[in-house]
Amino acid sequence: MVVKKPRIVIIGAGMAGLTAANKLYTSTSSKDLFELCVVEGGTRIGGRINTSEFGGDKIEMGATWIHGIGNSPIHKIAQQTNSLHSQQPWECMDGNNNDESIITIAEGGFHLQPSIVDPVTKLFKSLMDYSQGKLNEETSKKCELFSYYNMAAKASNFGSKNLSIGSFLRKGLDAYFESVKDEEEVKGYGENWNRKLLEEAIFAMHENTQRTYTSAGDLEFLDYEAESEYRMFPGEEITIAKGYLSIIEYIASVLPPGLIQLGRKVKRIEWKSDDDDVVDDDDEKNGCCFRPVKIHFCDGSVMYADHVIVTVSLGVLKASICNHDDGDGDSGMFFCPPLPNSKVEAISRLGFGVVNKLFMQLSPTTNEKYSKGFPFLEMVFHSTTKNEKKIIPWWMRRTATLFPIYNNSSVLLSWFAGEEALALESLNDEEIINGVSSTISSFLPQLQQKKDSSLLFSKVLKSKWGTDPLFLGSYSYVKVGSSGEDLDTMAEPLPMMKKDSNFPLQILFAGEATHRTHYSTTHGAYFSGLREANRLLQHYHFVGIFNN
Repeated sequence: MVVKKPRIVIIGAGMAGLTAANKLYTSTSSKDLFELCVVEGGTRIGGRINTSEFGGDKIEMGATWIHGIGNSPIHKIAQQTNSLHSQQPWECMDGNNNDESIITIAEGGFHLQPSIVDPVTKLFKSLMDYSQGKLNEETSKKCELFSYYNMAAKASNFGSKNLSIGSFLRKGLDAYFESVKDEEEVKGYGENWNRKLLEEAIFAMHENTQRTYTSAGDLEFLDYEAESEYRMFPGEEITIAKGYLSIIEYIASVLPPGLIQLGRKVKRIEWKSDDDDVVDDDDEKNGCCFRPVKIHFCDGSVMYADHVIVTVSLGVLKASICNHDDGDGDSGMFFCPPLPNSKVEAISRLGFGVVNKLFMQLSPTTNEKYSKGFPFLEMVFHSTTKNEKKIIPWWMRRTATLFPIYNNSSVLLSWFAGEEALALESLNDEEIINGVSSTISSFLPQLQQKKDSSLLFSKVLKSKWGTDPLFLGSYSYVKVGSSGEDLDTMAEPLPMMKKDSNFPLQILFAGEATHRTHYSTTHGAYFSGLREANRLLQHYHFVGIFNN
């Protein structure tokens, strides 16, 4: 049998896949030690990173922020490539960082004073900080948050071990109401509002923002215990002036032409379990050495590999474990033999939500009304049935904010999560424009003078991560009933390294959903790509100790 160099196939040309390819290609002393190939089902590289343009501005349809600049590998690459500054306008964070530009308005057009908004905002932040281990008894005394700490501590003692973030937050709000129950009622907000209703609605607004942060369509699904394991880098969160795609292009730039193959959607992955030591005649042709993994593509072609690094989303993996296709249809990727029960159970338990972004360009006429720029608008909706609900569509009612993508931009952005994010994908542009215009008119009544509210916007652009078959969602979270251990299980290769393994490390897994402390992030995907590349390099003893 002719001895051949190992062939490594990486499925997916997103952050994890390209990082793994970069590491494997650049870490070896000779480019000829591996046969390396990246196969991507789509027509572009980047995966859930998708930089685009809208209204002359650079925008992000997917991953948007560098989550903390301290020690972040993404920030380091952005600095090396001079990607943090650009002459072209881009979707940036200046509107978020300038408190003076934020206005909080209750449904009906009532501007809320800081004396009402700030205590609830501080409460919500304190509860989240407590759940993440950032607020303890000692620090709360130093920053005058001890009363909020006590509310959080009381809320955390509620319920069973399967406490959700949603339940924890609501118990914290109950504790807050107990402490302020004798407070004077506010006036001037119409007959549909009183202080408690306003505070509940402000709290719900922050919950809706948290849903987009985590991708949990309902915070009742988000596990409380796991929240303290999640890690962020220190420092500010920033966007990338030249676009997130500039990071991807830099990582991919070392790879030779032809190594990345686009339009190669995987249908089935056949691998050999430890119980299967049979070499099929069909898999060993022309004297070539046997390769244990056979990859079937949707176009009918096949590819053999010694090792496959799977970097598809958790959404695709969830679909794969439900897929028992016989191979003749086009119902998505699946494994043969099926993945082990431990892997299947981890995939099933973990959460994978949908978050979409909606960009809207103000019409020239509307833009004239805001010569100083459209405000950063926080929207406080009624939680009970009111007449306004007939005007505002349901899919807008859990959207927390509407704001320009940078100060004075004519392009506005709103975030959607869960059911309304999926609903958004099915709406046409006219329905979206009418729905958002009606919502704005309820919060900014001066616009109700316009006979045709649809003239507020000239065009819209939305992401569609939930229905895209290459992703089937946005990013992962630890669901109630799951744990960080499931994230570790996601990262385990098949078969595991054993002395008696016939064909070890056939299938390896990378991607944000395989990182225990940095899941849901691009840097988590980056770290996972390094991890799996290093695993293979160590297996072949080409290098010693690697960064991880």
